[in-house]
Amino acid sequence: MIATGLKFIHIAAIAIWSAGLICLPFVYQQRGDIKTENDLHRMHAMVRFFYVVIVSPAAFIAIGSGTALIFVQQTFDAWFSVKLAFVGAMVVIHVISGLVILKVFEVSGRYPGWRYVAVTVITTLIVTAILVVVSGKPEIDPHAFWADLFTPGRLGELLQPHLEPFIFWARP
Repeated sequence: MIATGLKFIHIAAIAIWSAGLICLPFVYQQRGDIKTENDLHRMHAMVRFFYVVIVSPAAFIAIGSGTALIFVQQTFDAWFSVKLAFVGAMVVIHVISGLVILKVFEVSGRYPGWRYVAVTVITTLIVTAILVVVSGKPEIDPHAFWADLFTPGRLGELLQPHLEPFIFWARP
């Protein structure tokens, strides 16, 4: 019963957090349409409220309930490590979004369209990746992955096709 309640809280918090991170770039993009200082302060207050009162608490609840679920369900599989890596990427996006709020609403602040598209796409891909990993729970053999990666000379084999155009003088 405890695990079910924690899962409900975790999923609800993740949904709010993810939706907030996906929506924030759209709100930043609206900054370009603001002409008066009064409208700028109102928009800034609204965005800060959204970030501080809705998105950030959802992030803390999602991470806290997820941490509790780790111990309640004893989830220690390799797919879970992949999920945590994607959650870490969400945390980075969350922190950067907070810093953007401080800069974009300065008098000279702006938010370029390319950044809006890039951040929205990256955030959506990360959230989708989390859903795919959690839903599929892929069987990952970490020992095989690491053993192959740390074989002597393997890094050179992996990078050779990518570096070859730049190292034309090293060809025999």
